[in-house]
Amino acid sequence: MVNVNLEACKGCMLCEKNCPLDAVHVVERKAVVDEKCCECGVCTRVCKFGAISKPADLSEGYAVCSHCSVQCRVPLGHTGACKRYTNENGELVRNRKLVMQPSDKVIYPDKRLEGPITTAVGAGTNYPCIRPAPHIVSEVRDGVECVTVVTEAPLSYSAAVVKLDTNTYIGEEGDPVYRDGKLVGMVNTEEYGSKMIAVGGANKLTGPDGFIVARTITELANGEMVELSVNKKIKIQVQAGKAPVINGVVESKMRIGCGSATVGLFAKKMKAAVDECIVIDHHVVGLFTEHLAGADVGMEWSGVVPNARKSSRGRYFGEHGEGIGGTTIATPRDAIKSVDMTRAKAGMQILVLNTTGEIRALFEVLPDGDVKEIPMTEKATALADDIMNNCEQSLASVMYTGGTGGSARGGVCSKPLAITRAVHEGKAVLTIGGAPTYILPGGGIDFIVDAGKMVDKGVTWVPTPATVAPVEYTMTKADYDAIGGHMGAVRPMDELRREFGE
Repeated sequence: MVNVNLEACKGCMLCEKNCPLDAVHVVERKAVVDEKCCECGVCTRVCKFGAISKPADLSEGYAVCSHCSVQCRVPLGHTGACKRYTNENGELVRNRKLVMQPSDKVIYPDKRLEGPITTAVGAGTNYPCIRPAPHIVSEVRDGVECVTVVTEAPLSYSAAVVKLDTNTYIGEEGDPVYRDGKLVGMVNTEEYGSKMIAVGGANKLTGPDGFIVARTITELANGEMVELSVNKKIKIQVQAGKAPVINGVVESKMRIGCGSATVGLFAKKMKAAVDECIVIDHHVVGLFTEHLAGADVGMEWSGVVPNARKSSRGRYFGEHGEGIGGTTIATPRDAIKSVDMTRAKAGMQILVLNTTGEIRALFEVLPDGDVKEIPMTEKATALADDIMNNCEQSLASVMYTGGTGGSARGGVCSKPLAITRAVHEGKAVLTIGGAPTYILPGGGIDFIVDAGKMVDKGVTWVPTPATVAPVEYTMTKADYDAIGGHMGAVRPMDELRREFGE
């Protein structure tokens, strides 16, 4: 277990609050560690006074876990920090059997309901909502009569989620996003290799700039180019299916993974090409020889220290900024903090690159521990090219989101709760502009849909303000009748085709 320097300990309780195993407790203002401690390093990292340290040697009976980069030292009869593996007689055993069946809460809809009979694009809107929807059509599918109810529904609860495949810094989470100087959204949490922006939502639509918010959501969902700015400083041109343009620079590549993942994917090729490799990334900077993947191909730590904050073995946290890979590192040389010459050797080659391989530079270690840039070798170039060629093209994507659980249900049936339940039970399938949706769990009918799969330019807006979405509900005719559907308004699809000349 970890060691506690009682003189340095201030009893601040950060170790107790953050320990994943409840193995540290503050007693009489001093940290006390019990036998569950797996030396995961959480307490040593949160302690502001350097009062806790990890022992150098492995205690008897402990087993080192290699199932992630943390490498917990698991005591006999206990688990590591993730609680997945138990040390049973010196062997780490997964403490939960393989689950072979998915949850019985998962509902797969009837194949006959996949896709609407007709889309709602061009259907129009019947208002007020107590009137039946503009079109309620039926057709026989695999021997079962099915119904699709369509309407173009004004949704004040709607938004666009924009996904930008880039590592380029666009701001911090929560930073305001503007269009033409008007507040329309905010920077959202990041996803793997992508920046996310949320535009709209009910509060923005009903706010003082609601009209431009509605127009922005609509244009994004319809695949038009929109220029946004973060903090009124960073300019972003967004168009679904096109590469984003950030401060005038067209993004070209989406990272293959974080710095750690890049090392994991290319460790064998790194060993053949260079003595050390630093992969710069704002999320996790990877250091090849210290990384578990480096050890797996026979490498030992080179003595190179990257310019980042250590997380776990071979993995470091980069600081967000406008430099390489969305970090504060301005040049490849800046990525090398120092070289420990008790481990390193003069003449060693260090390759520094970003996660797309587009930025790359090769350095040689000098006898005094400094480094100098040298021309890229064929092997180093081939490695960087291989990383670059395995990256996807950078694109902007738009997900349209909304809530259809309001009065528009009146145009579907006479039992609003029944249609809501039917959607969640998979008896009624909701599509938007003909595209499949994901229905958010819980109450109401809240959905998210890939706007790129919707019928072209299917979203409009009205100056209430609200966006207008083409909404389709498809179900069997029997289920439609059961929820109080407007059965008198149902007509065969063939009749609609004749009416519209198709």
